[in-house]
Amino acid sequence: MSYISLGAGCFWGVQNILSKIDGVSKTEVGYMGGHIKNPTYEQICRGDTGHAEIVRVEYDANKVSLEVILDFFWRLHDPTTLNRQGFDVGHQYRSVIFYHEDEQEEIIRKSKEKFDASGVFNKAAVTEIEKAAVFYRGEDYHQDYYLKKYQGGQGPVCHMLRER
Repeated sequence: MSYISLGAGCFWGVQNILSKIDGVSKTEVGYMGGHIKNPTYEQICRGDTGHAEIVRVEYDANKVSLEVILDFFWRLHDPTTLNRQGFDVGHQYRSVIFYHEDEQEEIIRKSKEKFDASGVFNKAAVTEIEKAAVFYRGEDYHQDYYLKKYQGGQGPVCHMLRER
């Protein structure tokens, strides 16, 4: 199994989309990239811990490529807005990709270049690309939030998948 950790605003909507990709075996929401140990959601919401809300994606590289997962990532949010996704504003909502294996970094950088060249938003992505740090799993009530809240049905979501 391989891992990639993605931040694209509120982790509820990101997890809701990424968990449905064929070849993704597990997703967990949590926090990464900050400077305090064992942060809580309340601390993250203050915006001063340095952490991003992220989804850690476990996937089978024999069933789905990192490029496919990144295609979903670019399409589910606006990576050109600094520290903001819709109504969610703050450093914790930044667009960020944390890679877990060194060979992922080149794939990610090429994917970002491809997104920038596409002209989807007529400006370049501000997405940060960093080596994965310690993952702090989010509180249980945040895990699979939409699935639990709407019991598998459809409700209002904070992320929509753009067409290619």
